[in-house]
Amino acid sequence: MNLLHANDRAGEHPRSWYAATAAFDTRWPKLTGRQRADVCIVGAGYTGLSAALHLAKRGFDVVVLEAHRAGFGASGRNGGQVGAGPRREQEGLEGMVGRDTACRLWDFGEEAKALVRGLIAEHDMPVTFHPGVVHACWKEAEVTHARANAEKLARDYRYDQITPLSRDELAAIVPGRVYKGGDIDRGAGHLHPLNFAQGLAAAAAGAGARLHEGSVVHHIRHGQPALVRTAEGHIEADHVILAANGYLGGLDGSVANRVMPINNFIIATEPLGDRAATVLAENVAVADTKFVVNYWRLSEDGRLLFGGGESYGYRFPDIVRTVRTPMLEVYPALRDVRIDYAWGGTLAITMNRMPCFLRPKPNVFSASGFSGHGVAMATLAGRIVAEAVAGQAERFDLMAGLPMPRFPGGAMLRWPLLVAAMSWYAMRDRIGI
Repeated sequence: MNLLHANDRAGEHPRSWYAATAAFDTRWPKLTGRQRADVCIVGAGYTGLSAALHLAKRGFDVVVLEAHRAGFGASGRNGGQVGAGPRREQEGLEGMVGRDTACRLWDFGEEAKALVRGLIAEHDMPVTFHPGVVHACWKEAEVTHARANAEKLARDYRYDQITPLSRDELAAIVPGRVYKGGDIDRGAGHLHPLNFAQGLAAAAAGAGARLHEGSVVHHIRHGQPALVRTAEGHIEADHVILAANGYLGGLDGSVANRVMPINNFIIATEPLGDRAATVLAENVAVADTKFVVNYWRLSEDGRLLFGGGESYGYRFPDIVRTVRTPMLEVYPALRDVRIDYAWGGTLAITMNRMPCFLRPKPNVFSASGFSGHGVAMATLAGRIVAEAVAGQAERFDLMAGLPMPRFPGGAMLRWPLLVAAMSWYAMRDRIGI
């Protein structure tokens, strides 16, 4: 068994609120025998499904191989926040890659949000985009920084969707007094992530892509064509796209050196009824400034979906205990509330928190490591990879040319070194440094 699936049952989504309210129950057949395709995509998450959809629309013969179910990984388990741009702020990007490239990356982020909303509308997905994401600050210095960032985006990038919030203004949206202030981005939003992933799967299949679930890729023989093998079949393909993100395992070492899988967790309370207004006064999502970020929103049926906590081994901890602690730090009055769902999943981060675009081989493309900003950016990544396969590689090459340091210690030692670093920052969170 692949250790990255150690917490899951084969072919089943985790027992999450998302799975319980999924609008789709489509099953795609397992790959058997020998098939031929123009493009073979490994992974049916946002990146792989978006690439499949965009390639199929261009007339390519596309096969998608998924180890479990479409949207099984981070795409179907995340907090559902559709944020602006990559994880790094524009000021940091300007220092890293220069103003011109930073501007292009900002435009990518805006395109990514528009793409998500456009695909939902174009394919009539049963997904609602709810506008508004609050950024809640624990420290006064962070409030000052948030205000300066909003001013910079309005001045230099003509983005006027972010409103700084004083402590009282934040408390009017996020009741309570634990935060010092923050901001709200009305251009960002939140949605049901599993329904969006499965909506992409339906759209890709409708455009002609062939999807196969329960088809774990265990080996790729590189060449022209490449040969992608599963236990019961294989695909000969002119191009291969690696889109498994934190679930890639050992399929490609050049990606593994730069992209680290980590685990994150979410709990869902019982429906709160009238008490929902004491959690959020508006239907917005929230993320705070802890290094191990807390993030939350209300579900359509009035539950609090609260995410937080991380782990770096294969086995998940006690999820309710892990996430309930930070939830009660923010909302101590919910101590008596029942927890109905608790789930975790594996995402992928990079050293500099920028997405990792690589060409491991001339006919192999990889995009991963969205570092918690994957709903929009991974969807756009699929479009950009599709462009590159079609011979229009300028945008892919721009992303692939960004600095992408390797994790210290390589694929073998990166994990213990990351655990040490993350534990240090988590301790700083706990003691308020």
